[in-house]
Amino acid sequence: MTTPITHQQIVLGVTGSIACYKAADLASKLTQAGAAVDVILTDAAARFVTPFTFQAVTGRPVYTDLWDERGHIRHVQLGEQANLLVIAPATAHTIAKLAHGLADNLLTVTALAARCPVLLAPAMDGGMYEHPATQANIRLLQERGVTMIGPVSGRMASGLTGLGRMVEPAELLAHIRLKLGENGVLRGRKLIITAGPTQEPLDPVRYLSNYSSGKQGVALAQAALDAGAAVTLIAGPLQVAVPLGVTHIPVLTAEQMKNAVLAAIQDADALLMAAAVADFRPAHQAEQKIKKTDQGPEMVIELTRNPDILAAVKAQREETRRPHLVLGFAAETQDVLAYGQEKLIRKGLDFIAINDVSRPDAGFAVDQNQITLLGREGVIAEIPLQDKSAVAAQIIHYLAQALV
Repeated sequence: MTTPITHQQIVLGVTGSIACYKAADLASKLTQAGAAVDVILTDAAARFVTPFTFQAVTGRPVYTDLWDERGHIRHVQLGEQANLLVIAPATAHTIAKLAHGLADNLLTVTALAARCPVLLAPAMDGGMYEHPATQANIRLLQERGVTMIGPVSGRMASGLTGLGRMVEPAELLAHIRLKLGENGVLRGRKLIITAGPTQEPLDPVRYLSNYSSGKQGVALAQAALDAGAAVTLIAGPLQVAVPLGVTHIPVLTAEQMKNAVLAAIQDADALLMAAAVADFRPAHQAEQKIKKTDQGPEMVIELTRNPDILAAVKAQREETRRPHLVLGFAAETQDVLAYGQEKLIRKGLDFIAINDVSRPDAGFAVDQNQITLLGREGVIAEIPLQDKSAVAAQIIHYLAQALV
């Protein structure tokens, strides 16, 4: 599956820090994500890790010397062709050079020639990061539009503990994905996405819920971010991590989700209701834990209907005209197309994604899904069984066509 990193030209600058080993991991991850990664090592960085390490993980030449036979206007080529310049780790010395326009090696010359966004991941020991000179240099670079990621607190090479550790490669990869996706087709659009189950309390330690993991809703949030949208994720308890860049509003009950959705959609362009909202809740919530010794051989739980969130959205939408588009999900076990079409009309939806959750290989608590996407004019797409992230990317593709 493609992401904003796929097919991008990324220049990775590596400066002299023990965190160079993280840069090798980052170069590998970027390459695996489909990027063409050109690595520039400073002399100090080459004392920690060899050029061959980066050549091995990227499959591309590694640049170290401004003056070698490949150095003729090499910095201009690298800087002009790059979609993103990442310097990780970025030492205090290199940060100072960049802040003051010094260009005495291939990396700093390339940084001056670059016309792409620049992302720095600082790494330094002791109190170097918090020193007034370093802080002034960082502020100066940020004023010019440079993005700083980290550092974080932890144990450093000297044995000291403090602020100065480079962020981990996986987190840095997420920041790079976010940066490269920000100019996507949904730039300037606000999407509200719901995900996961709701939990309806029976007593202080028990609740009624369902098997939803939240994977499909979270995948939709990531796909929307990749397309440049501003994303708010309103979610019940999730079994997967929330993507970097998402505004996350955690909820538990259907009532809480309804209130959060109605507030969030007032200025939204689209709502995607991927959550598995409980239809019913216990009519009475016990204040104390229900003891089995207090019950007979059988226990009867009286249920009452939960609020219909999409019905509430429909009513509010008729007054405010927001959001512009609403997509619902129909998790069915029989006659899935008929039930989905009926729900689309009854709830006033623009789209509905229908999935057969009776299949053992699709739907709840698994990594794959199969979707029939319906619009008001009929079937838009039959999305075959595949990873939920790929399903989400296709849903966002069709939604973006309708929005733009």
